[in-house]
Amino acid sequence: MGGTKKPCPLQGTGRERTKGDVLMTQPPGQQQPPRGGFGAPYDPPPGTQPPPPPQPGNGPQSQPNGPWTQPDPQQPGPYGQQPGPYTPAYPQQPGPYAQQPQQPQPYPQQPGPYGQQAGYGYPPQPPTVAAPPATGGPGSGGGRRKGRARVLIGAALAVVLLAGGGIWLATGDGGGGKKPVAGPSDDGKKPTASPTSDDETFAGPTAAELNAGRKPGEAKVAWIQENGVDLPQYGEETHGPWFGGDVIAKGMYRKVSGYAVDDGAEQWSLRLPTDLCASPTAPTADGKVVVGIEDNVSESEASCSVLQMIDLRTGKAGWKKTVDRSALQDGLSHVAMSISGDTVTFGRDTASNAFRVSDGKELFGKREGVCQPFAFTGGERMLAAVSCQAEPADPVRQQVQEVDPVTGAPKWTYELKSGWSVAHIYSTSPPVISIKQPEKWAVVVLNDNGTYRSQLVGEENYGVRCGEESVQTGSNLDGCAGVAADASRLYLSTLPEDGSKTQTNKVVAFDLATGKSAWKAPAPAGRLMFPLRMEGGKVLVHVQSVYREGGEIGTLAPSAGTYATLLKHPASAAETENSLFVPRVAYRDGRSYLLPQRISQDEDEEEKAATAVLVYGE
Repeated sequence: MGGTKKPCPLQGTGRERTKGDVLMTQPPGQQQPPRGGFGAPYDPPPGTQPPPPPQPGNGPQSQPNGPWTQPDPQQPGPYGQQPGPYTPAYPQQPGPYAQQPQQPQPYPQQPGPYGQQAGYGYPPQPPTVAAPPATGGPGSGGGRRKGRARVLIGAALAVVLLAGGGIWLATGDGGGGKKPVAGPSDDGKKPTASPTSDDETFAGPTAAELNAGRKPGEAKVAWIQENGVDLPQYGEETHGPWFGGDVIAKGMYRKVSGYAVDDGAEQWSLRLPTDLCASPTAPTADGKVVVGIEDNVSESEASCSVLQMIDLRTGKAGWKKTVDRSALQDGLSHVAMSISGDTVTFGRDTASNAFRVSDGKELFGKREGVCQPFAFTGGERMLAAVSCQAEPADPVRQQVQEVDPVTGAPKWTYELKSGWSVAHIYSTSPPVISIKQPEKWAVVVLNDNGTYRSQLVGEENYGVRCGEESVQTGSNLDGCAGVAADASRLYLSTLPEDGSKTQTNKVVAFDLATGKSAWKAPAPAGRLMFPLRMEGGKVLVHVQSVYREGGEIGTLAPSAGTYATLLKHPASAAETENSLFVPRVAYRDGRSYLLPQRISQDEDEEEKAATAVLVYGE
């Protein structure tokens, strides 16, 4: 494996039950809430209206009624990570990332398919490895956390936490074809090789080999790409997928690569001087992305503060900017990124900046007053999570705003009740917000003008894949998997039932007008199923693979949840599909694209041969 790479410790993180999922639970020693629905802790005050215009120097105003305006002396500040309602299902590893075995089976019975954005099963814990000294604190920078995803069990949706959601599914030009090439690190130090015998070689399966056992009715493996890069000691997270014309791109470590969607031929490869540390969920409509990279290669002093624009169609690097993160609190903050129209945001707890993707011009930055946005959603509608605190000793108040992506000016403001914080946004249109307290979770639905509409009422254990338990502990504000929404309903996946011999779950549809369940659709027998997004008026879902059966892309009818298969992955590729570390799943033009959320293997050659992209379809 590669040379030593500092691991960013996961701080109260929630990622996935197996290898990367975000599932909700109560802290140890706390009484579990009764099943049977949300209680009243987040019932809104009657007659809530859109806020008045913001007053100069004070930040945007919010709804003034009832409990919304009462300070909570118990709320911690300032902008520190709030304790979450999540508890790892397994003991915390002493090391940041345990090494993965060759061709691991993520579950004895059920593998974990999602990463965003995003796997839900119950895989055994990987072997523990000794960890190098953890780094953090001033100068450690933000960006995505670099620790092995922890497993979190979902508590009943009965505990009140508002959820809003953006689903992360990439939407997707050309070039020549060349194979990936690994090069030396830019710090002058080559990754140290793991000892292997002279006659030992590692080679991943080819598409032809996987298609040899394909059965009638199964899709073929269109193409497969190996990692091809020697990574640092504990492996690296992947960024993407992003589509630009006829190119699908991904980033890892110090390289972003683009592949032809037709046959997987590498179209371009862009080497970066330092590590990738943050990225948005999706690129611009014309195929441009801006990523965050560290400002140097130091083991302890690197900061996630440099922005690099990349044209995904050509692989050419565009403008580059460094964001000043010298303030102590800023240096400690995680970075959340998004792209909405021609605007890229670089969000942190105490200050956020927005730049024009096309030319790098700064559009807006830190606001005057005590309320500062710390994360934004991407896509057609930009929503912001906002934190308000006048003095360090004051309680933190949080808001959700719709903002103009060009000026940053708020269009409306919805203020959370005291003690609640924004975790993620599941949908921007309609606005559906996930919120939390240390021991509670709720999902709230807003009207298009930012007023309260409803709160979900459920009696199941629900699981959503967002990478971390909240945006302030290491994920983007949008990009969750396991959830989708249309104008009238929210579709949410459940966790497998406790004590079940087979790992299977359901998708529950909630009426957004009432917050109540409309129907429940069981996954195909013995499988796990998770919503991705809406497709042609139906709920697009991914059914994950099992030991000897490939996964599927399917749909659920919004009227009653009837399931139909769109693309059946071949059983002959199930072992390869199962080996992917909590893969992110994209579906585009009749093909499914699976990328592991992380790559880490015991041996250098095994690591290079690891599957980086797996594509199904004609």
